[in-house]
Amino acid sequence: MTLRQRRWAAYGSGRAVLAFLTALGALAGAALTGAPQAGAAQRATVIAPGVTYEEVDFQGAKGTARAHVLTVDLSDERVRVGLLYPRAVAARAAVSALADAQGAVAGVNGDFFDISESQHPGVEATGATVGPAIADGRALKAAVPAGQRFGPALPPGTTTRDVFGVDADRRARLDRLSLDGSVRTPAGSLPLGGLNQYALPVGSIGAFTSDWGSASRVRATCGTDTDRAAPCSTDTYEVTIRHGRVVETSDTPGGGAIAAGTTVLVGREAGAQRLRKFSEGEAVTVSHRLVASVARTPYRFAIGGYPVLKDGRPLPGLDDAASAVRTAVGAADGGRRLLLFALDGSPEYRTGLTIAEVARAMRALGSVDAFSLDGGGSTTLVARGPGADSVTVRNHPSGGAERLVPNGIGVFSTP
Repeated sequence: MTLRQRRWAAYGSGRAVLAFLTALGALAGAALTGAPQAGAAQRATVIAPGVTYEEVDFQGAKGTARAHVLTVDLSDERVRVGLLYPRAVAARAAVSALADAQGAVAGVNGDFFDISESQHPGVEATGATVGPAIADGRALKAAVPAGQRFGPALPPGTTTRDVFGVDADRRARLDRLSLDGSVRTPAGSLPLGGLNQYALPVGSIGAFTSDWGSASRVRATCGTDTDRAAPCSTDTYEVTIRHGRVVETSDTPGGGAIAAGTTVLVGREAGAQRLRKFSEGEAVTVSHRLVASVARTPYRFAIGGYPVLKDGRPLPGLDDAASAVRTAVGAADGGRRLLLFALDGSPEYRTGLTIAEVARAMRALGSVDAFSLDGGGSTTLVARGPGADSVTVRNHPSGGAERLVPNGIGVFSTP
């Protein structure tokens, strides 16, 4: 019996017990003592050195759910984890396309994102994610205000600034990333309220760089810190900074690609009033960074979502009523082992699991900390087969095909 099977055999969860079955020998297809019967777990398949894939069935309150699980050994120097994204914050692509474009051997979808703007007529959804993101050690974006997020209600005590990341010491951990930024002019310094995000705090100034992409920046001035559906602001202003000088101003946020070496400042309400004082040719310096609450070494990779398991314990107040197809990521062995988890969306398993059940499932798989990512039609897990040079989708997306998503977690292997 493997370590994972021993952990599972010792695990129970009261009202909604999650069932795990071994696929080895005479026990194949037989339920463990005291657990409701479900399907069988396959023998783990090696995807690359330090990376394995398997399927595990769980019995939730609404029925059997099949999980596709990748285990990544971060202590293996040949393996690393990074952000999958289409080279722009406000853009989307299929997880399989992102993985193949970046050379990943496996991956899952990532953060919740701005998928619909039906409450703001004439304003298009940006496709940008809710939380912070770091790719290859570089800050791509900061978090939107809590009232502007898409996705299920956050568990008590969590925020849009929560991330799951891997630091420069190759340890996976839960953390929070806050924006620290400023706009400096000869007249003084102004605080920066946003970085490449689809929603800015009321009264703030946000910075958009070439990492944003070509999507319109109008959405950043819609809604409020507590109400995503509130009307767009009528008091806005935009200033374009190129090589440290103001080169253009506008009363309305624009769109289109932003050139390298250029930063577009968008202000709303009080932020707009401050930007109106800028004049063409004026020297302006914009600085920004994401500051971690926990890590003492820089993050090489970080992605948004929300925590569901911390120090081996499910967070209090997790929903245990709404079942759905879900994606999660977990850390074990002091952050040296990573688990990527995606439920199957085929009709046979579409009832899925509740968030509370996901937390218990991740703990049963060995995670000490776990983090929920976007689910439903977004849930996708991809991995290469033996000898393949491209990935295949291993779960069945609940929408019948891969949904285009803004980011994900990629697993990379160096032979």
